[in-house]
Amino acid sequence: MKKVILTFSLMAALGVTRAQQQQGRVIYERTLQMQMQLASADGAAPAAPMLPRTHTDKFEVLFANNQSLRRTKEEDVTETLAQADDGREVHFMIADVNDVRYCNFTTATVIDQRELGAKNYIVTDSIYPLNWKLTGNTSTILNYPCQEAVAQRIGKRPATRMENGELKTEEVADTANVVVWFTPAIPVSAGPEYQGQLPGLILSIDINNGRTKYKAVEVSEQVDVSLIKPPAKGKKVTAAAFNKERDQIMGSWQRASDTRGMIHIRQ
Repeated sequence: MKKVILTFSLMAALGVTRAQQQQGRVIYERTLQMQMQLASADGAAPAAPMLPRTHTDKFEVLFANNQSLRRTKEEDVTETLAQADDGREVHFMIADVNDVRYCNFTTATVIDQRELGAKNYIVTDSIYPLNWKLTGNTSTILNYPCQEAVAQRIGKRPATRMENGELKTEEVADTANVVVWFTPAIPVSAGPEYQGQLPGLILSIDINNGRTKYKAVEVSEQVDVSLIKPPAKGKKVTAAAFNKERDQIMGSWQRASDTRGMIHIRQ
């Protein structure tokens, strides 16, 4: 514990020499391992040699006045296409690629604008911090001194699989080990995920040994503060109501895929 406290104090001191940046813009590159398994109708080994193993995209995070806004960096978001062994087209659609997330760190509130089908939804919730532990490890990312913090996230996630020619999506238990690197040199609790939880800007995240990775590729002090505001385009729903509608829509997509000879997968 003494090592952690001393290290954190050193990082804070280094932050003071950098004039304590309070606002800015960060570009993150995200790499996802595609969690999709296709099996033949006879139950043989998974057969998907043509399916992509990873997907990479970019996000930007704007932060100022104890608030942040995350949105996609790509101007044109497209599907990832592949072909399964049975000849059907596989359409990979990344679930959150068009989402916008606003966080207010003072009120511990998060407001998501989420896209589902042809509709947008506004989902308001609270920030629920994980039980973070400082390891005492230090590193440098983009010339910023960083601290390592680790936590475990327990929840559920959708899993998609092909069984006897039928696409099935179901929720499975998801216990994720999370490793982040944050810099107290920028004492703002922003980041691509886990906003409002750590005493510094998050520059790197690794979830479950690379299943999802974020890394900052650019940090700037220039930001249009007027853009950092709660999104308002969409139907206002609770998180529970949104999840219910999502399950219904995904079920309809599954049925449509079966009749059109296509496979739609949301990661």
